[in-house]
Amino acid sequence: MYGLRIIAVFIAVLGLAWAAGGAEAPAAAEVVRAGAAQGEHAEKAEHGLPQAAVPVFNKTGRLPITNSMVVTWIVAACLIIFARVAMRKVQQVPAGAQNFWEWLVESLHGFLEGIIGPELVKKTFWFFATIFILILFENWAGLIPGFGTIGFGPRDASSRWPLALDHVSEPLLRGANADLNLTFAMAMIFFGCWTVWALQANGVKGFILELFGAKGDLTGALKFVVGIVFIAVGFLEVISILFRPVSLSFRLYGNIYAGENMLEAMARLVPGLGWLLPIPFYFMELLVGLVQALVFMLLTAVFTMLICTHEEGHDQEKAH
Repeated sequence: MYGLRIIAVFIAVLGLAWAAGGAEAPAAAEVVRAGAAQGEHAEKAEHGLPQAAVPVFNKTGRLPITNSMVVTWIVAACLIIFARVAMRKVQQVPAGAQNFWEWLVESLHGFLEGIIGPELVKKTFWFFATIFILILFENWAGLIPGFGTIGFGPRDASSRWPLALDHVSEPLLRGANADLNLTFAMAMIFFGCWTVWALQANGVKGFILELFGAKGDLTGALKFVVGIVFIAVGFLEVISILFRPVSLSFRLYGNIYAGENMLEAMARLVPGLGWLLPIPFYFMELLVGLVQALVFMLLTAVFTMLICTHEEGHDQEKAH
């Protein structure tokens, strides 16, 4: 039922992330070239995940392909293929991949239904489920060993391989949500969906009244005074709504970016124990990846519920 919509959201997220990445990629390329020009000083500098995703393909084009985009495409393709394979031959008694996929979707559906209600979840579940699943598996994919340590770098004259395992200046893979372009793209897609759902639920006039209209049954001068107050509050609400994509994107990006830097710092803290020290933090990052996916989904769901769901008395007043 939700298959085509889920695939459409995957494609929309990837496309908007690509378009957003084009603006950041030239700056990232300048950072890489400046770092390479430093020579020996760059090798002595402290290692860490760069803030900007590094272009690895089509570096000089208008839309360079960054390492975070490569990971996003891989994760999205794997999820789409897995969903299609799992539901290719639906059985009455599910087993294996079908059982897991149905459990995941039904659990999310029941969880969201208890928060935003059965009517709203029918309209919006496809989006919230897609966002949660995509963010979750992108976060967990970034914990796979090899992210940030396999890529392109200075080649030895005797080497026949294009990829480098040491002195990597252009990592081939990077945690997708450690790139602000992707998190902002998902937040902007939600903002567009939120606007459509709000207009569908309230209409243009009702949407404006929901933001600026006075609440309550007031008459006379008190209604005029309270109306002015609610108009001022409405402008503050508009600022809050416009700021939501920024807060959503920075919250997810900041947590994932900080987690990956922490893992890298633990791996380099004690020479010879780089394989051991990060292990406890890997389990913590698994939990953080789940929590951040859940937080992003819950915040978007609650924002939608606040504008689309009204109390019974409010609906009767609106009808009059």
